Amino acid sequence: MKLKAIALTLAALASAGSAFAQAKEQFFPVLVYRTGAYGPNGTPWANGYVDYLKLVNAQGGMNGVKISFEECEFGYATDRGVECYERLKGKNGGATVFQPLSTGVTFALTEKAPADKIPLITAGYGRSESADGGVFKWNFPLIGTYWMGADVLIQHIGKKEGGLDKLKGKKITLVYHDSPYGKEPIPMLTERAKTHGFELATIPVTHPGVEQKSAWLQIRQTRPDYVLLWGWGVMNTTSLKEAQATGYPRDKMYGIWWAGAEPDVKDVADGAKGYSALTMQHGVHPDSKVAKDILQLVHGKGQGTGPKDEVGQVLYMRGLISAMLGVEGVKRAQERFGKGKVMSGEQVRWGLENLALDQKKLDALGLAGVMRPVSTSCVDHMGSAWARVQTWDGAKWNFTSDWYQADEQIIRPLVKAAADKYAGEKKLERRTPADCQS
Repeated sequence: MKLKAIALTLAALASAGSAFAQAKEQFFPVLVYRTGAYGPNGTPWANGYVDYLKLVNAQGGMNGVKISFEECEFGYATDRGVECYERLKGKNGGATVFQPLSTGVTFALTEKAPADKIPLITAGYGRSESADGGVFKWNFPLIGTYWMGADVLIQHIGKKEGGLDKLKGKKITLVYHDSPYGKEPIPMLTERAKTHGFELATIPVTHPGVEQKSAWLQIRQTRPDYVLLWGWGVMNTTSLKEAQATGYPRDKMYGIWWAGAEPDVKDVADGAKGYSALTMQHGVHPDSKVAKDILQLVHGKGQGTGPKDEVGQVLYMRGLISAMLGVEGVKRAQERFGKGKVMSGEQVRWGLENLALDQKKLDALGLAGVMRPVSTSCVDHMGSAWARVQTWDGAKWNFTSDWYQADEQIIRPLVKAAADKYAGEKKLERRTPADCQS
């Protein structure tokens, strides 16, 4: 009997120890789509995201706090993405942050996050008006929104034409994924069209985007001066192949950042030569210190999530940077609430709202030459409004522009008006100065 009692005691202590160990880990749920029509694009993003979490653990964690994580496959389907959220939000002591990698899922979770007190990072996607932290307390469209992207693309085309005034009378056609993601740029492009006098046409493409004959028939008939591509996954490759078949010049085509990665162009190769796409903050960076650290400390130990040769590629870097932003939100929160401690979702939200990633910090993270500083506040949940253009030369992506900064004089009124409309519909009050300081 004594031996049995000792065994039970030891089991209880082991269980308590296990629970304590779990409580000492910061849990990152990882929503992914490695399968289906969007798998070729979703997979490298997920690999970069997970590899960065592994790198942080290999370097000692976040001030000693290790990261635990769990993937949930949702196939880019909004309902399945919400199911993943519900399943993971309370695991391992509670979710640190969610990164939906889907604008549709972002719209759905925007209603849930405030009640659950879990911040949402939508780095380069999501609701453009959620840059207004005065209304969207839990949303963080860090380092770029689609309104920002649309604005910069028009700036670039204007520069190419010799000035924004030269856009008057031009025809610009938006070919877009018929989803919340694809519809996001339309308000900004409409505003720019009114300002500069160009003619805007919009052509929706039904998911997943493999059937575009009618869209490109319209383009062949109307011969727009420029085509903007707001695609994702196989839609991007199909658009480029249809442009080639139609004879529409690829050097007149400009994609948003989700239409400018290796999977989009590799099967078209020379047929996509001259095609350009926006890139927020980063491009291809296999020689960056952070990429070399991952090759050494993660892949070098046989713990890499995907193939070595994708480390540093466009979507891999985007996943990596998305993970970094979440990790830095935790570390910023620890500066206020206690280093070496696991942070709650509410504490991480404060950290994300007070990010201060200056160049010195970015360099220390191995991101020198990769991205520009990010600084958020109560009212600014985006933190950076800079982007560049990259062009496919038939074999690789190359930067072909200087940095552009989105025009806040145009964006800010649109963001405020849309945020105020959302607040009115949901009967929300704008945050008070006291709330901003809490």
